[in-house]
Amino acid sequence: MIDTHVHLNDDDLYADLPQILERANVNGVRTFVVVSYDTPSSERALKLAAEDPRIHAVVGIHPSNALQWNETSAEQLRQWAAKPGVVGIGEIGLDYYHETASPEIQKKAFREQLSIARSLNLPVVIHCRDAYNDTLDILEAEAGNLTIILHCFLGEMQHAERAFARGWYIGVDGPVTYKKSDDLRAIIRAAPQSLLLLETDAPYLSPEPFRGKFPNEPARLPYIAAKIAKTRNETPDQVAEYTTTNARKAFRLKA
Repeated sequence: MIDTHVHLNDDDLYADLPQILERANVNGVRTFVVVSYDTPSSERALKLAAEDPRIHAVVGIHPSNALQWNETSAEQLRQWAAKPGVVGIGEIGLDYYHETASPEIQKKAFREQLSIARSLNLPVVIHCRDAYNDTLDILEAEAGNLTIILHCFLGEMQHAERAFARGWYIGVDGPVTYKKSDDLRAIIRAAPQSLLLLETDAPYLSPEPFRGKFPNEPARLPYIAAKIAKTRNETPDQVAEYTTTNARKAFRLKA
């Protein structure tokens, strides 16, 4: 299986990385897309990708860090994105829950990073929290033919339908296993098989039966796959197979 959104560049996982990768391997998780959120995490993701062929980097500035975005960081992102091992731009988007930067500042950083992704034809990993209408409006207007991954999708059915109509992927994380996530599971049942991706978002969002236990880690990805399988009346092996195929296509991975 491929964990398409994990923060091995976060201190809580990086400090114990050999053991975390070994536990993942034992549980059938053998490829990792390490997603960034600021300058240090992007630089660490690049380092990890350079050192380990199982690891691929996604670089960018999270909306909660949009105040860091300027002409210098834009040029830096272009340089990062040209490096070997980089498979996407992200996580970028809008976050109206934390709103550490105003919506206007977030939108500017979002649009400019989308523009860089278009210039390089790189997939984009989207962070969206309490901002689905604005996020989808911007993507529909400006994403063009880019591959879009809506990370940890927690929108409504209407938002999912807009995404599916455009062939955009949704990432499925620990919340699909939570007792009160019936609306999310309804979306997962309705989703085209070809647009589902497995994610942990580790060290965050531990699935049941580990909910609330920090840090989460990629070894728990099978719990998410199993819940998707139960929700869609499939087998875990089927889910593992098609989400791996989807991940390779979305991020253009050879292995």
